[in-house]
Amino acid sequence: MAPTTPQRRWQAACPNCGAPVEFASAASHSAVCSYCRATLLREGDALRKIGQSAELFEDYSPLQLGASGKYQGEPFTVLGRIQLRTEEASWNEWHILFGHGRSAWLSEDNGAFVIGFEAPLEEAPPPLGNLIVGVPVTVGGSRWEVASKVDATVLAAEGELPRPPELLKSYGVVELRSSKGEVGSLEFSQPQAPVWTVGRSVRLADLALSGLREDSSKTLSGKSLPCPGCGASLTPKLDSTQSIVCPQCHTVTDISKGVGQDLAHYAQSNGMEPLIPLGTTGKLALMGGTPQDWQVVGYTERCDLPQGDDEEQTFWREYLLFNRLEGFAFLVDTEDGWSVVRPLTGAPTADKAGAVTWQTKRFARRWQYTAVITYVLGEFYWRVKRGEKCLVTDFEYRAGSRTELLSREQTGNEVTWSHGRKLDADDVLKGFALPGDRRAAFARDAGVRASGDAHSLFAKIILGAFVVLVLLLLVRACSSDDCQAYKDGYGESSAEYQNCRRNGGVHYSGGSGGGSYGGYSSGGGGHK
Repeated sequence: MAPTTPQRRWQAACPNCGAPVEFASAASHSAVCSYCRATLLREGDALRKIGQSAELFEDYSPLQLGASGKYQGEPFTVLGRIQLRTEEASWNEWHILFGHGRSAWLSEDNGAFVIGFEAPLEEAPPPLGNLIVGVPVTVGGSRWEVASKVDATVLAAEGELPRPPELLKSYGVVELRSSKGEVGSLEFSQPQAPVWTVGRSVRLADLALSGLREDSSKTLSGKSLPCPGCGASLTPKLDSTQSIVCPQCHTVTDISKGVGQDLAHYAQSNGMEPLIPLGTTGKLALMGGTPQDWQVVGYTERCDLPQGDDEEQTFWREYLLFNRLEGFAFLVDTEDGWSVVRPLTGAPTADKAGAVTWQTKRFARRWQYTAVITYVLGEFYWRVKRGEKCLVTDFEYRAGSRTELLSREQTGNEVTWSHGRKLDADDVLKGFALPGDRRAAFARDAGVRASGDAHSLFAKIILGAFVVLVLLLLVRACSSDDCQAYKDGYGESSAEYQNCRRNGGVHYSGGSGGGSYGGYSSGGGGHK
């Protein structure tokens, strides 16, 4: 491909304060003055003030205006940004310009990114009211699944933008996902002509980013705040953290809307200590590729909610893993063994038999259940919310000794798919270089183990005691009367106590959080 010639830059004085305002793209019809934050509309060779942008909230993103990178061999530069918020999340969308003059959106996506290009629609999409989460729909001639549906508000903006931001205006945003691994977004800021964007997930390492904020880690370390429960210092270690758990008193604190005086938080009872301690780094190959370093940054305990007295209740534990170039993954520990999974950008195709197909593989449906998180530790890129439940459907594909998994989670107005594989316990032990005294806790599903000797018998006795202890603690967390305070204060027959009991009396649940393409993403998990 022949090298492209950069477009001529155009500059004018801000009509509000006189400061220079520069445009690098002819496609940019609006800008926000970096000095007075006036929102400006470009009209030929003149600028007109049409509003005032609010101050940007500090989100510790490593990106900034002027940063550059490459996508599919084409260089790009970050020109502008808008910040949006829903009831559940806040996120950035960065306006980028390629050398050939085409612009796109670079959206933060749980430690990774999605690059999306706006495209015309030959036929009008379905009205906002007809788009239902989890239901297939045809847009732009392709088949999609509606993944989320939210009301978004533009809070602030900076730099060059393809059209003027309508500050503090709320409008519908619908996220769609396809079997091709694509993600689409319908923005109903103008209901008669919604903006249609189609993109794909990209790896940070593949973007060759440069010009990032050099002091990102320093400003993040300055984000320390006192725990609302005990006053201990809380210091997030990840840019994308939305919820953080106090290591002293285990209070869960929501920091998704910034560090202020009144932070939403709640206390929780003690659960089990993780088999893999928080902060531990190990090497795992997610889908059988090259092993990479993954650090344990979060830990959850989950159970399902039986639908009847004759249904067996199950319990499992999940470790949130982080790699700065790959994003997040989940290491899941169940009574059937270990697995490692990651959220999908796309969505599988369902058939009439109830199975789904992903990348030419047919996954049979195995379970459907309602899951709830009962205990959390560490940091999470989504808001950990009290009392929220999640409907989970698990699918399985077998090929010889290899087992792959797909999981569909629906929480409120969002559906998330995850893909992963079964993992031998020995791979987990070796990958995280855990000491030998932890082997008994892993031995129930290790691929190779000794048998028939005294050492094996002793290990089985220790293992049995450990499993009983885990199950007792998890049963207590899932089935205990968490409405005791209402019972003590109002009485067993009170409306307050009975309402709490009807709602399950559960303490904690992983919910949806910010940082996804279009600003919405699930906490993943649910893979029992």
